Amino acid sequence: MDFTITYLSFFVVHVEGKGEQANKHYKHFQTLNSETYESSALKDFLDGELTKIVKRKVERHPKTEQVPTKIGRFIVEPGHALDSNPNYNLFHRARFAATEEDFRKISEQFVSSYLDTSAVRGGVFLVASAKLRKYFDDPFVFIMKCDFEPKVASIADETSLIRNVEMAITTKNMKSIQYPYMPEEGMIEEGELKIHQASHARYFEDFLKFVEYEQSMPEIVKTQVIGMVREHIEETYEENSEEREQMEEAMETWAASPKREIREHFTTEQVVEAASQIVEHTPELELKMKADHISIKGLLADFGDQIHLAKVNGRYVTIIESDSILFEKGFSPIEFLKPDELDAVMERIKRKSGH
Repeated sequence: MDFTITYLSFFVVHVEGKGEQANKHYKHFQTLNSETYESSALKDFLDGELTKIVKRKVERHPKTEQVPTKIGRFIVEPGHALDSNPNYNLFHRARFAATEEDFRKISEQFVSSYLDTSAVRGGVFLVASAKLRKYFDDPFVFIMKCDFEPKVASIADETSLIRNVEMAITTKNMKSIQYPYMPEEGMIEEGELKIHQASHARYFEDFLKFVEYEQSMPEIVKTQVIGMVREHIEETYEENSEEREQMEEAMETWAASPKREIREHFTTEQVVEAASQIVEHTPELELKMKADHISIKGLLADFGDQIHLAKVNGRYVTIIESDSILFEKGFSPIEFLKPDELDAVMERIKRKSGH
């Protein structure tokens, strides 16, 4: 991809102290246009970075909640247009800024909002508009944040800008925002952007207050399971009954717990039916559980088909069906086992658990 910079504003953020007492301020160093950018040292520094940002893969519904790259969507009330969203308006104005001065003023609003975030750190803050001429006449907007250590960087004035900054910052772990989001080459989503922040500090999620992010798969499944259980509660317990209250409290505890024990409320048939509805939309959804110290990992689709749960004399038994068994690391004599018939194993389990 060949991007051509339209405008680029360069700011340095300074943070002195910590917490609420921190003194945070920024300095605007330079705003470049297409011509001045081409002859600047920033061109070498950023060459290829915009392409990398656009091509960075992102899942609309990621497998985990803590992912570095996310799709954000401007929050709009039903019946209202995108221009009712202040974050969208700022990106839109930056995208179509007519002069260097206009672009600088708009860029200062971005960096000023960034200073209000809880995880703000010193470093270089760049705002750029750039055209991808192969596909579009209108530019994209990119926001890039590179951290640096104050003891490494010493930026004195505009004339020494590049020499000092090149020593202080790299594009490694650079945080970025791309607007609009491009799901495929030649296709853009005006109501969406892509953020990348390779750290636990939610830099850009904090300062884009009117942007929401797609739910992760665990969140989606959790919502569906809660819906299934709530339906069961309504059908099973009388309104305002003590049993219903206890069940609803137990549900709240379950929903907030990172580790949860089996609850034993539904039959295998009910669980398989609920799982099949989820699997229909997400066939590759993982199933992970622990039987005491033994980890079991498969697909949710495997439950009731290849993975079975049962109880024998009050203890849990997990049965896994397969056509083959493969050993990788760690040699053991089990590799030479001639397996017993299941009935014989179940008898052993019954005798053991009966003691």
